[in-house]
Amino acid sequence: MSEFFLELTPDRVLAAIESGGYRPTGHCTPLTCLENRVYDLRLEDGSHIVAKFYRPERWTRDAIADEHRFLADLREAEIPVCTPLAFPDGETLREIEGIQFAVWSRTGGRAPDELDDSQIAILGRTLARIHNVGAAGSAPNRATLDAASAAHAPLEFLEQGDFLPAPVARRFRDCVVEVADLYENWSANVPSHRIHGDCHLGNILHGTNGWFFLDFDDFVVGPAVHDIWMMLPGRDSEGDRQRMLLIDAYREFREFELSWLRLVEPLRAFRFVFYAAWIAKRWRDPAFPSAFPHFGTTEYWETETRDLEELVGRLDGSAAIEPGARRVEVAEEAELSNKDFFWDL
Repeated sequence: MSEFFLELTPDRVLAAIESGGYRPTGHCTPLTCLENRVYDLRLEDGSHIVAKFYRPERWTRDAIADEHRFLADLREAEIPVCTPLAFPDGETLREIEGIQFAVWSRTGGRAPDELDDSQIAILGRTLARIHNVGAAGSAPNRATLDAASAAHAPLEFLEQGDFLPAPVARRFRDCVVEVADLYENWSANVPSHRIHGDCHLGNILHGTNGWFFLDFDDFVVGPAVHDIWMMLPGRDSEGDRQRMLLIDAYREFREFELSWLRLVEPLRAFRFVFYAAWIAKRWRDPAFPSAFPHFGTTEYWETETRDLEELVGRLDGSAAIEPGARRVEVAEEAELSNKDFFWDL
């Protein structure tokens, strides 16, 4: 990890932006983001830009270029996304002290806490258009969302780093392996293409100009259903109803097979495993121990393992129901929010 990245100061941020041809006033406000470093900067003409400094050793320059190219494709298709601004040399990515950075226009709006039916329909149609564009191009330098990348690799990292305590290590592994095997079988004929990859409500803004999809930093090549379940993660009857409403709207612009919904619960399990490994990988960053003080405790791992075991239990029946059928009700659970599943809020 670059020490420069961990020690970014306003002076260094301003110097980087000036090197890109911008004239900042000195106003530099850090925005909430654990994975990267993101700042709001005011320019001398009174406008604002948002500068993102990518975490080193995560994405290659070519992988970030794939992100920017996807965003450009979406903008060309008149889909409401925030695209990086070009520097004077025409490029959208620059480097300082080994850190890649890019700038965006500041976009106003608020992330919704929940969606009503009309909003779900609008976002379903928009998501279908995003996936149409995604399927029309390639991303040779981006990750593929599959059992290897989303289950086996994070599990291997946790095991090799001795993060899993002995009392739960075997149970945790057995769950991950079982879910990974199911996913490989169930996803065999499901098409993959460029998707948002982190499509929770915190990455969707609504403002005076309508809806905007933000933060394609985690975009991958994967199945469309991943974006759908992340937008509407509920697992109760209301969550099912909302997903079907979104899919009905989605189908106005793009095909979606209801059988693909069986991937929702395995993808949810992958998120648990990937999330734990993500925190472990970033533990050297001082922001992470303070943000996740419970991580690594016996209670943390017991809870994670138990949640995975309960999820695997549901896969024995509810995830294998006929396409379009309603899931059998399970015991009432505490209501979850996006912050329980998604780490960049």
